[in-house]
Amino acid sequence: MIPEFGIKRENEERRDGGCAIAYDPQTKNFAVARQDADGFLRMYSGGVDKNEDIQGGTLRELREESGLYDFEHIEKIGEALSHYYNSLRNVNRVAHATCFLVVLKSTNTEPVHLEEHEKFTLQWATAEEIINDWKSNNQNNDYDHWIYFFDLALKRLKELNYNSVALTDNNC
Repeated sequence: MIPEFGIKRENEERRDGGCAIAYDPQTKNFAVARQDADGFLRMYSGGVDKNEDIQGGTLRELREESGLYDFEHIEKIGEALSHYYNSLRNVNRVAHATCFLVVLKSTNTEPVHLEEHEKFTLQWATAEEIINDWKSNNQNNDYDHWIYFFDLALKRLKELNYNSVALTDNNC
């Protein structure tokens, strides 16, 4: 049974998909999408097309939205059922979310392909910066599943001997 996060809301739209936690072992930072309007740090995520598997769709979203493409290690780290408000589309959602840890070979990028509602840019941030941002903006529990996935990713990076990732109680 997968964990469930967030607050159930009226008129939730179902949109299953995936998210990627992209880690650069050279700088020990994570790739996030910084929203243009308010500076909020978003996880790269999105829905999966009907002809795609969840990993392929999630990696496509990561490539399209961040421009990152040079992946060294990819693995599924968790699943969750999440209730949240999608601020980019102004809609309540429920989703079966699957998260992948993506360790980068390089931070080389190709041109991004953002949809009209996607108003953000690639930003590099530490684990502490990301967790602090999500927790400070989580009044409605919209980011509980991201915090859960990030905690799993940090633990897995440690198991993979990326020991320089800060794994303190302050992060998660």
